[in-house]
Amino acid sequence: MPIGKSLRAGFPIFTEKAGLRYLDSAATSQKPASVMEAMSRYYSTSNANPRRGVYSLAQEATEEYERARGRVARFIGAKSEEIVFVRNTTEALNLLSYSMQDMLAKKKNRPVALTRMEHHSNFVPWQQAARRAGAKLAFVPFDAKKRITAGNLGKLAPRPDAPSVLAITHASNVLGTLNDIAGIVRYAHEEWECPVVVDAAQAAPHLPIDVKRLDADFLAFSSHKMLGPTGIGVLYMKEEWRERLPPFMSGGGQIANVGDRTSTWADGPAKFEAGTPDVAGALGLAAAIEYIGRTGMEKIGRHEKKLADRLRRALAGMDDVEVYGPPDGQDCIGVVSFNLAGVHGHDLSGILDRHGVAVRGGHHCAQPLMRMLGVNSTVRASFYLYNDTDDIDALLEGLDEARRIFSRL
Repeated sequence: MPIGKSLRAGFPIFTEKAGLRYLDSAATSQKPASVMEAMSRYYSTSNANPRRGVYSLAQEATEEYERARGRVARFIGAKSEEIVFVRNTTEALNLLSYSMQDMLAKKKNRPVALTRMEHHSNFVPWQQAARRAGAKLAFVPFDAKKRITAGNLGKLAPRPDAPSVLAITHASNVLGTLNDIAGIVRYAHEEWECPVVVDAAQAAPHLPIDVKRLDADFLAFSSHKMLGPTGIGVLYMKEEWRERLPPFMSGGGQIANVGDRTSTWADGPAKFEAGTPDVAGALGLAAAIEYIGRTGMEKIGRHEKKLADRLRRALAGMDDVEVYGPPDGQDCIGVVSFNLAGVHGHDLSGILDRHGVAVRGGHHCAQPLMRMLGVNSTVRASFYLYNDTDDIDALLEGLDEARRIFSRL
């Protein structure tokens, strides 16, 4: 299957918005027609409330929903019963921070470990959970190349004062850095005897993930960053944790029995899926995974890296531009963050928009990282399978215009 601008014909937005240079896939990706068709087909032919009715249409809806769960499970090398559908990565991480509350409180003498590389969605929930539990926070440092390995974890406290849980991003949404999750998990399990929560929102769309190899206890990602619809996400949870943790929400669809004063929970992932699920969203995500599979994840990764390296080289030759992240671009996803001297990220992104270039300007929901970098904001270009060199050319033309505009002020 081809890659780059030849794919755009299959994405309706690129037809509707001619000339769009979309470089903000780290925020949300565009959607191929096949994803929209899968969702429309469900509503047109199979729509019913799953896991409730015994009539044939309800059974069909249930089968479609569980088939989508199975497709997601295969995508990350998990079992179907280890996949919990949620709204997005943020909900998955909030679910865990609340469901683990009793455990954190019992171990409040042990800190909750984070990094300052985290998106707010994997920072604030744990910050608040630690506050509720009366626990402290500990921050794993970066190495000189702005990466995190098991060696960085060794700089925190050893047992018995080791963290009670580690929450860490697989890939930074600002720096593009890929962390050594397999090594980090191994160290946390062996040296700290604590579970590891992995935010894979930025990794899952761009590189193969095998949860058995990583051995993470939990891993979360969102559909909308990987060609799928908004409003549906995934929480991978090892089976032993599903049995140990209480549900985040309660209500219809996730109970086994409701008494006057007590209730018991359903088996399997339904325990954490209270209420009517987003069946169409799950099918849209499954269709997105099929699309990615036809293109080839390794092929996507190589394409994005080629584009990111091209942009990074171009920016490195400009005296008035600072690029953030590993300078060699190794072990990175297709994200390049930079600043033009004297120009706020919002102003620069507005000028680039005149050239049809959509980039993110701001703190990228990563204010602790911005403080470490010593800036208030950056401009971020993030690549995906539908981008090509013409997008980079348009961005560089926009930079030239920004220089001309601000040189007159």
